[in-house]
Amino acid sequence: MFQRRKDIIYVVLAGIFITNALVAELIGGKLIYIGDVVMSLGILPWPIVFITTDLINEYFGEKGVKKLSFITAGLIAYTFFLLLIGLQIPAVKGNGLITDEQFTAVFGQSMWIIVGSITAFLVSQLIDVTIFHFVKNRTGKKMIWLRSTGSTVISQLFDSFIVLGIAFWLPGKIDTKMFIASALTGYTVKLLIAIGLTPLIYLGHYLIEKYLAKDGK
Repeated sequence: MFQRRKDIIYVVLAGIFITNALVAELIGGKLIYIGDVVMSLGILPWPIVFITTDLINEYFGEKGVKKLSFITAGLIAYTFFLLLIGLQIPAVKGNGLITDEQFTAVFGQSMWIIVGSITAFLVSQLIDVTIFHFVKNRTGKKMIWLRSTGSTVISQLFDSFIVLGIAFWLPGKIDTKMFIASALTGYTVKLLIAIGLTPLIYLGHYLIEKYLAKDGK
């Protein structure tokens, strides 16, 4: 174990991927304004998820991403399960201590949000990996930007609508107009981020190739 540099890279990328995906789910219940449109705060960690997904896709293939995606979905469900238990345990009362109401306000996400988050995550990841390798099989090692950005652009369209649709629109927390506007705004932000991160994808490739070259990959 960890005898090859490639093993270390996978563990590091997987750790970054899982951490950011979990944080995105935990803060996703908070809605913020982008201009006049409402969107989820959970969008903040996704740029890092974009990068790690593409790098794992590139160096560990379709199976590597799919396995990690299912593991991450399981860990997200486990995290929500632990929070659900924590919500049932009374807090110690005292000045300056976190109350049950405060804890519930932050972590007491509804079942709709949990289901929406996990569903959107899995669907978008599976779409992303499929498109990524479809493009890679036709372009080879060239046009990294096309498979990285292209897969993100399409997968996040589904992600934006699924998570808001299940978590906020179906239970009636937002109306149809706000749902469509918020989903499109979130998607637009993700699209701009994906395009802006393209140079970092190339930087990641360069650093990994340089690191792997030291032990002959």
